[in-house]
Amino acid sequence: MKLTKIFSLAVALNLIALAGFAQDLQKQHQLSEKRLERYEGFLQKEVDEGRIAGAVSLIYKNGEKAHEKSIGYTDLETKAPMKLDQIFYIQSMTKAVITTAFMMLYEEGHFQLNDPLSKYIPEFKDAKVAKDPKLGTAGGLEPVKSPIRLHQLMSHTAGLSHGLGSTKVDEEVMQGIYYTPHKDIASRVSAYAQLPLISQPGEQWYYSAAPDILARLVEIFSGQTAAEFLQDRLFTPLGMKDTGYNLNEEQQTRMVTLHSYDKEGKLIKAPRQTATSGNTVFAGANALFSTAQDYALFGRMLLNGGEWNGTQFLSPKTIEIMTIDQIDGLYKSPGQGFGFGFAVMTDLADANMLGSEGTFYWSGAYCTYFFIDPKEEMVAVLMTQTAPFSGYYEQKMRQMIYQAIE
Repeated sequence: MKLTKIFSLAVALNLIALAGFAQDLQKQHQLSEKRLERYEGFLQKEVDEGRIAGAVSLIYKNGEKAHEKSIGYTDLETKAPMKLDQIFYIQSMTKAVITTAFMMLYEEGHFQLNDPLSKYIPEFKDAKVAKDPKLGTAGGLEPVKSPIRLHQLMSHTAGLSHGLGSTKVDEEVMQGIYYTPHKDIASRVSAYAQLPLISQPGEQWYYSAAPDILARLVEIFSGQTAAEFLQDRLFTPLGMKDTGYNLNEEQQTRMVTLHSYDKEGKLIKAPRQTATSGNTVFAGANALFSTAQDYALFGRMLLNGGEWNGTQFLSPKTIEIMTIDQIDGLYKSPGQGFGFGFAVMTDLADANMLGSEGTFYWSGAYCTYFFIDPKEEMVAVLMTQTAPFSGYYEQKMRQMIYQAIE
């Protein structure tokens, strides 16, 4: 009996030691300051050679700030230097935020993920699919085989479009929801319901403005505007003091100028700048302003199992379902899938890039990017304000950050 107890104690002590050793190995994965100079050098070269005006980069690793750098200019014309607290229009990085808000309401029991969308917004009951997306409405429409379901809005499999493609359906969507003035998100979503779908629900992944519908559902379920809900339930408790749909006078002084390219490919101040006040369409597909630090707080909360500063925003189990591949191979990028609000790295060999399986991420149309890597306990954000969008900087961001791990 005594020998058994001694043996059991020895096994327990060995297990504790092994656990501590594994934890120590994980902690040994740090970011090399010297190797991160390659990342900074790359960004500086992009500024020097006139491809971007400036950028802010921020990385948290193992719970600590591992890198923070502002490079270049906030405005090429004035040569005002980029600062760490600059504010950016984050476009589609809004999608991850509104999806998180939507799933917070799911946890409160307002709906089931398989519920048909028409149960809450009846206008979608009569949704129609274009027989030929290239021809749009003019080519004829057919009824949906099955209703649009709530989970499909988050995984971009509802058959909806964003208006960004080259088909007639995309053109109709762009005209109907973006080029037509709307007073609020309810008006935009009502117009969206009248437009043709590009495919049958559930049959393909097609990038869409479906998070706009999520924003409207947030309003329906919470009784608040999306702006109010986000401010009360996410931004204020997280400490995201510079994130929202409108900027005050002080914040406007920190707004980064949008740059684009002329016909010769020269970087110039974009003819049209983003309106920073008076915005009333509290969208989910785009429309938020933020800083690198604010967005990193949002990412760190997700990395931390949904908890931050004593507040449990989401259950770890909810984050788990949001960050696994939900679309069974329908996503178009090799080695990657799509969950709820995030793309997900599923196979490094197929993806042919540095990283970790299970990393989740997305980006914004003005070349803003983020990724969250649970295995490396890392959150990374890169902000520029450059149009049109390019995935190049997302690839370089990962390459330069992961090579710095030692």
